[in-house]
Amino acid sequence: MTLSVTTPTRDAHPAAAASAVPLDRIDVSDPQLYQDDSWGPLFARLRDEDPVHWCAESAYGPYWSVTRYKDIMQVEVNHAVFSSAAELGGIQVEDQPKEMDRPSFIRMDPPGHTKQRKVVAPMVAPRYLVEMEKTIRERTRRVLDDLPRGETFDWVDRVSIELTTMMLATLFDFPWEDRRKLTFWSDVATANVRSPAAPVHSEAERFAELTKMAEYMGRLFKERAAAEPRFDLLSMLAHGEATREMPFREFMGTLGLLIVGGNDTTRNSMTGGLIALKENPAEYAKLKANPDLVGSLVQETIRWQTPVIHMRRTAKSDTELGGKTIRAGDKVVMWYVSGNRDERAIENPEAFVIDRAKPRLHVSFGAGVHRCVGDRIAELQLRILWEEILARDLDIEIVGPPERLYSNFLRGYRALPVRIAA
Repeated sequence: MTLSVTTPTRDAHPAAAASAVPLDRIDVSDPQLYQDDSWGPLFARLRDEDPVHWCAESAYGPYWSVTRYKDIMQVEVNHAVFSSAAELGGIQVEDQPKEMDRPSFIRMDPPGHTKQRKVVAPMVAPRYLVEMEKTIRERTRRVLDDLPRGETFDWVDRVSIELTTMMLATLFDFPWEDRRKLTFWSDVATANVRSPAAPVHSEAERFAELTKMAEYMGRLFKERAAAEPRFDLLSMLAHGEATREMPFREFMGTLGLLIVGGNDTTRNSMTGGLIALKENPAEYAKLKANPDLVGSLVQETIRWQTPVIHMRRTAKSDTELGGKTIRAGDKVVMWYVSGNRDERAIENPEAFVIDRAKPRLHVSFGAGVHRCVGDRIAELQLRILWEEILARDLDIEIVGPPERLYSNFLRGYRALPVRIAA
């Protein structure tokens, strides 16, 4: 496999631009920072100078930025003080409109969160993952073998989206011919409506499309509820004591959560890993010389990409963090993308290194009770993809810059043009 890349043009002096901003005016919630991939210097400055940082004015109101690894972990594990509850604001720096709120177990605190999470947790049990590996590998082989040779195509669409959408369809036992609806609904749920490229351009449009999603899924849900329990997410929800009688908006939010959670982390890491290896040919040489490093590569890719940029909590009481007093009701934003670059916790974090001594030392999956429930499925899909790419010795060339999402929540890609040698 030969790797080459055309490096996209970026701001030649992002560090200088970051140093020119007064500290109290730094606002890292601007989605343009992530579309431009220019966020790094601002976060480096916050980690050094003001790791728990108050932003008094932003498009999303005032909020605290938590930028160091240890402080992020402190917020993650203290759900008694730092709440994920929908009624307090949920998990994003931008609040959902109250009249269109969509609760789900990620937007709950224990015990409600725990009860609903337990309903779907068996889907990622080790025994099931072993059974699932054969299916994932067969599909991955087919997708790679069907890719065109000698002509440009979009890696995001043909590989990242296709593989994750097939996985979603399997997890839900969703009609195969309609599986791309799952991709569309995931994009609707997470889109920044201010982006011209977004599939919806207002919260009302988003809510209308997700209502259609819930109605479609609701028909399948009723069918599963009337049948014997099966091993798919909809059947689990339909027969789970904590989920079988969810109100409509909670059903909408829960299905949206499971669709996004089963899609975006893996999808964007499949593309981000390809870009990272192209930009670091010495690391590819390590991988080719020792394919056993694929497991470590997967963890480094997830750290490096950090597909979920942030998670937000709301303080339920006055507390102290990093020497700062946080008041009840304050937004507290954990910037995973910064925690994964914190040199106080991770050695040489700005380098992409596929054989790190502690490859799982990252916050991309969160921690504590809200740690990503599907992390093992994501890791499995990524591992199999790279094992099969290596097995084919594919000569992949990136022939143009990636098209990145306009988002402060997901660090993702809309497109990546590539070509595989004939």
